[in-house]
Amino acid sequence: MRLSFTKMHGLGNDFIVIDCRDKAFSSRLPDLSGLSRRLCDRRFGIGADQMLLLYPSGAADFRMAIFNADGSEVEMCGNGIRCFARYIWNREISRKEALEVETPAGIIRPEKAGDMVRVDMGAPQLEGSSIPVGIDGMIMDYPLVIDDMKFEMTCVSMGNPHAVIVVEDVEHFDVAKYGPLIENHRLFPKRTNVEFIQVFDPCTIRMRVWERGAGETMACGTGASAVAVAANLKGMADKKVWVKLPGGELFIELHDNGHVYMTGPAEEVFEGQINL
Repeated sequence: MRLSFTKMHGLGNDFIVIDCRDKAFSSRLPDLSGLSRRLCDRRFGIGADQMLLLYPSGAADFRMAIFNADGSEVEMCGNGIRCFARYIWNREISRKEALEVETPAGIIRPEKAGDMVRVDMGAPQLEGSSIPVGIDGMIMDYPLVIDDMKFEMTCVSMGNPHAVIVVEDVEHFDVAKYGPLIENHRLFPKRTNVEFIQVFDPCTIRMRVWERGAGETMACGTGASAVAVAANLKGMADKKVWVKLPGGELFIELHDNGHVYMTGPAEEVFEGQINL
């Protein structure tokens, strides 16, 4: 079986996009968890952080399924949904300026914004049990000891779990050491994404991210959204901020309606086929 795919990225956070709208085709796909592990492998496969699958939906315009490089299925991906929308528009699968996309995190709404894609990420969840975290109530500046370090952690869900931690020098921080230890900490029943941030001014935040199931990535849209929420709660940032990531910048707005809006690029890299 030859599988057609499209390679895309949002600020270097890269994806393999597969059109699964044809039921006969999608029924022939092998185990999706194993498929994601194989295709996302950067030495023996195509190489990507995640695999995105396009399906029809009875509740929205389309449905997006998301699998990490380690084969785990996740609820939501901010950079991924921008690429997902760009894929649809580039092929004129839909000509709508704004789409409704069904995800395990609910219906997410990306829309065209010039050359960029703006996404209504919905309202953040701050209750521990909803994130989920094994702590009740809002979790802000929670003391977390990992090996030789004590962190102050603020937790947010943007449809998927995030732990936001302020550090003094994010550029030189050992993300590869502490990221996986926090991701797999017993406090997080579904593991967690971990954002290490440095706030330069109320409108500028630098961020590095350890993504659940993918490791350190160039960017994370849900993570940038969670960071803006956490920094605002802590009184460190305004409601409109630029989040600077290794792969580029995202503009995040905390709207008066309680929702978080993310604006950023989505790029198509190449199309191809691979033998399964």
